[in-house]
Amino acid sequence: GILTTLSQTNGKYKYDYATIPFLAEVFKLIVSSVFLWRERKKSPPPKMTTDWKSVRLFPIPSVIYLIHNNVQFATLMYVDTSTYQIMGNLKIVTTGILFRLFLKKKLSNLQWMAIVLLAVGTTTSQVKGCGEASCDSLFSAPIQGYMLGVLSACLSALAGVYTEFLMKKNNDSLYWQNIQLYTFGSIFNMARLVVDDFRGGFEKGPWWQRLFNGYSITTWLVVLNLGSTGLLVSWLMKYADNIVKVYSTSMAMLLTMVLSVFLFSFKPTLQVGFIAVV
Repeated sequence: GILTTLSQTNGKYKYDYATIPFLAEVFKLIVSSVFLWRERKKSPPPKMTTDWKSVRLFPIPSVIYLIHNNVQFATLMYVDTSTYQIMGNLKIVTTGILFRLFLKKKLSNLQWMAIVLLAVGTTTSQVKGCGEASCDSLFSAPIQGYMLGVLSACLSALAGVYTEFLMKKNNDSLYWQNIQLYTFGSIFNMARLVVDDFRGGFEKGPWWQRLFNGYSITTWLVVLNLGSTGLLVSWLMKYADNIVKVYSTSMAMLLTMVLSVFLFSFKPTLQVGFIAVV
């Protein structure tokens, strides 16, 4: 969230943000291919299921992640990074529900209480106090930002739970599973760029000619960060679970708030500071 906000100019993206997920998918595909190549040189070789019944399941999370990544960029045009990070914790709520419904895994009463408290805390942290300059709006950001934030949380949870199901359904090599996931991800993200070309009447040229237009060092860091995060998440899905993922992600909330104060002159409200620390 911080890197994406830093890559903006006057609140807008000088680059086509649809190119970021595409390049991140290509980066993850290359890294996974290198690791699989190294793994296959060992004995015994890793297990690799290649039948179509197994492979055909991987396009589904790729499409969900495609939508989610683009929703993330749109959300950060309406809300600040600290608000975005706090709203991102709604993933714990949606993940907990989907975790129970689809993976049939039980959560303890304490875990459910934590999920409910997090949902309440996330909501109240965004309510403005009437002691502030204006009480015309109840919340501290445009409603579009909150709607996109909730959509992002739902998509992230759905993609995460489904990916965990795929990763654990057999004993295939993690890197082979990653290659399947990121191959479809690269294809779908490229298709999105092609569709944008047709919608724009090729006014700015074909997508491969404008791929790096407006890129800066910060933009490349966004690509690297998104790609690295995806690789780490796939490891968590294979060897841990979604609940570990969302709780570990929520630990970034306090760091995001502190960095936002220095980088963006963000002034946290009492509610935001309290929920971040708790």
